[in-house]
Amino acid sequence: MDSSLLSLRPLYCSSPPTKSTTTTTTSRLSCCHVLRFSHTKTTNHLHFFKQGPSFTFPHFHLVGPRQNPSFIVSALSSTKSREEEKGSTMRDGKVQLVVRVDHQVEFGEKLVMLGSSKELGSWKKQIDMNWTENGWVSELELKGGDSIEFKLVIVRKDNTLAWESGDNRVLNLPNRGSFQIVCRWNVIDKAVDLSPVDLEGGVRKEGEVVKNVVVPSASTKPLDGEKSPFVSQWQGKAASFMRSNEHGSRESERKWDTSGLQGLAIKLVESDKNSRNWWRKLEVVRELLDENLPNEQQRLEALIYSAIYLKWINTGQIPCFEDGGHHRPNRHAEISRLIFRELERMSAMPDISPQELIAVRKIHPCLPSFKAEFTASVPLTRIRDIAHRNDIPHDLKQEIKHTIQNKLHRNAGPEDLLATEAMLAKVTTNPGEYSEAFIEQLKIFLHELKDFFNAGSLTEQLESIKESMDERGLSALAAFLECKMSLDSSGESSNVFKTLQSLSDLREILMRGLESGLRNDAPDAAIAMRQKWRLCEIGLEDYSFVLLSRFLNGLETSGGANWLSENVTSKNITSWNDSLSALAIGMTQMCLSGWKAEECTAIKNEINAWKEKGLLETEGNEDGKRIWCLRLKATIDRARRLTEEFSEALLQMFPQKVQILGNALGIPDNSIRTYTEAEIRAGVVFQISKLSTILLKAVRSSINLEGWDVLVPGTAFGELIQVDRIIPGSLPSSAKGPVILVVSRADGDEEVTAAGSNIKGVLLLQELPHLSHLGVRARQEKVVFVTCEDDDNVSEIQRLAGKYVRLEASSTGVKLTQSSPNGNDGNLATSNLSEKKSPVVDVPKSSIESPAVVKAPLTTQGDGTGGIIQLADADAQSSGAKAASCGRLATLAASSDKVSNEQGVPATFSVPTGAVIPFGSMELALKQSKTMDKFNSLLSQIETASLEDGKLDALCSQLQELICSVNIPENSIDSIAKIFPNSARLIVRSSANVEDLAGMSAAGLYDSIPNVSPSNPKAFAKAVSQVWASLYTRRAVLSRRAARVAQKDASMAVLVQEMLSPDISFVLHTLSPTDNDHNSVEAEIAPGLGETLASGTRGTPWRLSSGKIDGKVQTLAFANFSEEMVVSSGGPADGEVLHLTVDYSKKPLTIDPIFRCQLGQRLGAVGFFLEKKFGCPQDVEGCLVGKEIFIVQTRPQPQ
Repeated sequence: MDSSLLSLRPLYCSSPPTKSTTTTTTSRLSCCHVLRFSHTKTTNHLHFFKQGPSFTFPHFHLVGPRQNPSFIVSALSSTKSREEEKGSTMRDGKVQLVVRVDHQVEFGEKLVMLGSSKELGSWKKQIDMNWTENGWVSELELKGGDSIEFKLVIVRKDNTLAWESGDNRVLNLPNRGSFQIVCRWNVIDKAVDLSPVDLEGGVRKEGEVVKNVVVPSASTKPLDGEKSPFVSQWQGKAASFMRSNEHGSRESERKWDTSGLQGLAIKLVESDKNSRNWWRKLEVVRELLDENLPNEQQRLEALIYSAIYLKWINTGQIPCFEDGGHHRPNRHAEISRLIFRELERMSAMPDISPQELIAVRKIHPCLPSFKAEFTASVPLTRIRDIAHRNDIPHDLKQEIKHTIQNKLHRNAGPEDLLATEAMLAKVTTNPGEYSEAFIEQLKIFLHELKDFFNAGSLTEQLESIKESMDERGLSALAAFLECKMSLDSSGESSNVFKTLQSLSDLREILMRGLESGLRNDAPDAAIAMRQKWRLCEIGLEDYSFVLLSRFLNGLETSGGANWLSENVTSKNITSWNDSLSALAIGMTQMCLSGWKAEECTAIKNEINAWKEKGLLETEGNEDGKRIWCLRLKATIDRARRLTEEFSEALLQMFPQKVQILGNALGIPDNSIRTYTEAEIRAGVVFQISKLSTILLKAVRSSINLEGWDVLVPGTAFGELIQVDRIIPGSLPSSAKGPVILVVSRADGDEEVTAAGSNIKGVLLLQELPHLSHLGVRARQEKVVFVTCEDDDNVSEIQRLAGKYVRLEASSTGVKLTQSSPNGNDGNLATSNLSEKKSPVVDVPKSSIESPAVVKAPLTTQGDGTGGIIQLADADAQSSGAKAASCGRLATLAASSDKVSNEQGVPATFSVPTGAVIPFGSMELALKQSKTMDKFNSLLSQIETASLEDGKLDALCSQLQELICSVNIPENSIDSIAKIFPNSARLIVRSSANVEDLAGMSAAGLYDSIPNVSPSNPKAFAKAVSQVWASLYTRRAVLSRRAARVAQKDASMAVLVQEMLSPDISFVLHTLSPTDNDHNSVEAEIAPGLGETLASGTRGTPWRLSSGKIDGKVQTLAFANFSEEMVVSSGGPADGEVLHLTVDYSKKPLTIDPIFRCQLGQRLGAVGFFLEKKFGCPQDVEGCLVGKEIFIVQTRPQPQ
């Protein structure tokens, strides 16, 4: 095609402005950004890329056809990356255009297009390009005969845009057909051809030669099959036709660097140096996995190194050479069988981790087949016959013999598949040049070779297992292949979901067949067939990536999140069914791949339940649309959290080891830098995350949620600084003034000012329970604290990083605006926006003084008798504020059934039986063990120990070890045993003199040990020692430093209570933490034990608001914690609890509006009653056992 069809006008900045020759272009670069290129902010961000090292993408040079998998676009993230999506038919008046861009961007950035036509966004909407290992790709359907203009744009991590310079690119389209163009960033002064494309087979110019490989013409029959790991992602040297003994010159280019290596890494690299050919390299992996690895960590390390190593071999980045020996492919097949058996043995282990399964699944596709025909003494003999045919020229015979036959039969390697495909491409370039019989035999041999390398298409792989399937399996296989064929031929998006469902059904059948494991005496044929089944189910997972990508494209075309939201507004949620079903199928795929299977199943069950339940006009007394959206939001949040955990696992597994191995083996820097992101983007999890993001945006939009949660309201001013976690040293030394911290991750146990005393506000980019230690400390220190889970908001936050900002947070919303370095209010650090003080409910202020100005209560330190105090007799001086309040609670419980609110709802509650091991007991135990002097010495040192050099950590560890080594006095255990029945299960809780105070809550700061019994004295004594020792954890010491409480003034009593086995646990805030509303009680509720709420576990609790006067209950949020902690009634009382996966479709608080309303009213009545009795707003902890409410603790609510 004439290159003039692509008109590119270079911009000469020194020239005066000129108008475009087209009617739609306004002017040159100097004004086009203002007048032409208006743009909307995109929101296609993934949570797994919020933080991370700076990567750059490589330059890409190969331009590849679909016809010849040797050079097609890599499978890593393209919407058509894993299985050839054939059947894009040529329509009259339409032009199918593939645009490829050769350019590198920074990690987390992306490339988009904007243009004049509707399909290119009309200069308003960005058209995303998909990143592949061979460039950025976008596939468009445009109106034939049009003249279009477009530009390439980089979307940075902060969502700002970087436009390529120069005039618009102008493309005059033919009337119809399929074409490709290849563009380079900022290169607009060189002609770029419209290359004809056969979308059934390829995207390269007819007859083009790339790196010594002749591309077949469009008339050549397309080569079957999806791209193999060896060919489609090939990054090694291109195939060239040479004699086999000429490989040595290439080997001299290899470099190894073993400096600094140790353990398995140096073993692998040293072995690679001595292993020139493929079978020896396979042997390296076999030996690495066959090591007698002593623990799970080393086993995981061996799997990760093996996966990385094999991938680089199979993509040509680690080349294979001849070594003078003579080893036919049967040698490779035998080694592969041994590796496969070991991988299957590992997969069947009951203690295998999800991370190990990830690595195992990445190794499988890199192994050759060991079917009987490949373990025969002389396999793959057809090439010998081909090389001796009489109907081809002598030179071609020699070329085949030396390039393929001799090499394959002496030292087979991945490059042989590449060379064979190149040879077939060469001999089919000019139809009729060689005999059809010869071409047919070469094609058959290529098919056999692909079978050996396990590089056949998904369809070919599935066809190969038919003989081993039962009737049900054959039916599922036929259904899937029929759906796939229909989709390939029609290209209709309506067939995508049906194909996705049939894929999931088939894969489940295959996985059930593989569950039985591999017997030690299994015959070779059965093992070989098992490998085929394994590769088929992995191939189906890969193809689900493609189908979900196509589904998402169709969803976006329909209007994406906005369209879904509009349908909710009109109460038409049938449009959500396919999207929710696709998400459920995505969960099934993750489950089948072994990633947190119980969690995946629970999420899938919830999605299906909410879809079946539908949207009601009302649920109880609440709006049905709001409840439907809140319930769905909880589940979708949980699904996206699961994808983030998967991404985080890959980031923990691969980058460091890729760097170590890549540097040692001489792998190109770009391949090292992009390895992990490629792995993330290549998986079905990537598409699930994208779908979850669209659905979450739609849900929020439907009920006007902004994606914020305000833990501490107020106004703060300071420099916006982003950190990964709140830890000492995370702030730059230059940050001397007030700081607003953007935090990527938190466990909930951190000190809010641990990174610096100048922190005035916190923006946490994840959800967090309000009663976590971090949330409570923020309230105490009056640090404005909000969480954010909306991608749009996150992008805006990150855009302002490094600037001075003003943060305003209240119940009406959150506002973050750029400010001057001095702020709008002079030297304002924080101020309270929420001045709402309701006159309806009169609650006196707390009379308890702050520990910052009052010394801790006196103790019996050093003089304790080891005696036990009954709970009713506990007071703050002997037992701490927590135990004292529990004693008072026991008294109040006796009369609570006589108290009701204005709606007649009783404030009835109970208190578990308890006793206290008082202050001084720990010191007595230390004296008896003659370690008191050592304790005092360590205690004096931690007062001033520094953080930076690790001294404080070391001292805290020594103190805890010392305390855990002492035993509680025996008479204390005997006294406890007399108070509780022998069969009683107890919880051992902290009651320090520095917790549960008005100015120092310390919620979750000290340990509680559940499920112990005095009938097991050893376990009980250990639990008491652990609670004592928790007084000197690093975060406890730092918390007291922040509150200006001397370490020597801190003492620990131990509260022992009857262990309850609750259905749910809760915390009541009798004053709204968000807006200081005195008229309602807010409840945070979690399934199982209450430790989930205080520990900062990822997820959200149920949140209910109950009016103190009118009793009106409003649902604020539904729970989505992944696990609940429960005590096994039949297990040992050993201090351990069970962690069970939660399915909220079976939880009454989620599905029953009447139960939710009644519980909210009861909790509101109890909270209001306790607030009045204790004289100030309270944080009340309790649980529900059957129908009975138990209160286990109350403390003054931080103000």
